[in-house]
Amino acid sequence: MENSVLTAPDMTLVEQEVARVFEAQKRNAQNLKNTTAKERIAKLKALKKLILDYREQIHQAVYADFRKSSAEADLGEIFGVLGSISHIVSHLRKWMKPKRVATPMNMLLTKGYVVYEPKGVALIISPWNYPFQLAIDPLLYAIAAGNTAIIKPSEMTPHTSAVIKKMLAQLFKEDEIAVFEGDAQVAQALLKKPFDHIFFTGSPMLGKVIMRAAAENLTSVTLELGGKSPTIVDESANIKDAAEKIAWGKFFNCGQTCIAPDYVLVHEKVKDQLINEMKNNIQKYYGQEAKSSDSYARIVNQRHFLRIKNLLDNAMQNGAEMEFGGNLDGSENYISPTILSNVNDGMEVMHEEIFGPVLPIISFRNLKEATDYVNTKPKPLALYVFSKDKNVQNQVVNNTSAGGTAINETLAHISNPDLPFGGVNNSGIGKTHGFYGFTAFSNERAVLKQNIGWTTLKMLYPPYTDKKKKTINNFSKFV
Repeated sequence: MENSVLTAPDMTLVEQEVARVFEAQKRNAQNLKNTTAKERIAKLKALKKLILDYREQIHQAVYADFRKSSAEADLGEIFGVLGSISHIVSHLRKWMKPKRVATPMNMLLTKGYVVYEPKGVALIISPWNYPFQLAIDPLLYAIAAGNTAIIKPSEMTPHTSAVIKKMLAQLFKEDEIAVFEGDAQVAQALLKKPFDHIFFTGSPMLGKVIMRAAAENLTSVTLELGGKSPTIVDESANIKDAAEKIAWGKFFNCGQTCIAPDYVLVHEKVKDQLINEMKNNIQKYYGQEAKSSDSYARIVNQRHFLRIKNLLDNAMQNGAEMEFGGNLDGSENYISPTILSNVNDGMEVMHEEIFGPVLPIISFRNLKEATDYVNTKPKPLALYVFSKDKNVQNQVVNNTSAGGTAINETLAHISNPDLPFGGVNNSGIGKTHGFYGFTAFSNERAVLKQNIGWTTLKMLYPPYTDKKKKTINNFSKFV
């Protein structure tokens, strides 16, 4: 069904199936709410074992979807999920404990707690670029928080979606975890239901669609979006080191990474050196021709191939210079690692998130010029700065805004489970990973325990006599 256009009768059946599973999960949500840390940890450990059992099938699926190598599948799809499970298992008991809060003077004799309870029935809509990792990782936190969940994986990676459905059905009943394959119409059928939380990973454009749908039911959302993530390289940077890391971060998964460097702002004194070093590293990673490399993936489908080709064509027609690459083969959805210089804001490549292996290079003369340029664009999901100068590092952080920032590195901040991961405004709403992922799927419920009998508040009950007014006036000293 996922590769065909659904007819009206088909959609009726889909809507009925969605309603049936949603209602089953809604009935089961209360049971899961009362599960212990031990029970949730057991589920996560069982899922970890199942992922390892399915490792080869996951490799085969992502290769079939866009020729991602098994090593890159391990690094980008599997190991991060396994690491998340280990982190959750180690910390879940602590996360689930009620957190005592301080008691102000005017609330003497009370005790305040924050209790973490599951939101209920969650919807996870995952993208195609990391089809396994971005479907399963949020699921881990939904399980850890005690929710039921429905996953809608991307129809653009049908082989991986099928493996996810088969794998999860082996471990969970559909009233706890279910997978719905299909296209946008299936997603629309799901979005009509009053989920308790929606976790969406995708583009800002689709994020707005999700948010509008969620608003109909006042459903809370976590939106992991994207944008044009900049990289700033100043003249003090170790250019060889920067080139290695930028080339790796940009061309990993053929550039189809939401936090990949989207463009580079480099000081004019070191621009040529950076480009030359990047050329050397691309050839070191993928050989003289990346098309022959087993380490280089492909664009996911023909539509995205043509989208990136059009960005490249538009840039070249408007005066961009091809510093490296530019080789395309539509029969394989292949685009080689490509570096452009002499780009400007009149080119489409500087307005749309590239999400592919094309890297524009822009030079600057002073740091303010670079940070001002970043601030002309919507706030990005990631920002990278390469510099030995701590003052420069601090200036970039203090004078820009981004979901996350790595200094003298790319991509790696996503791997620290104690750091929140997510965007800001156009690049996302809400955070995930570690405790932040747990709270994304939890309601932080305020609980106050009051003394029985005499309380400080009873001193303020009416009637408001002169004595009471004096007491209220004295209370003002404590608020």
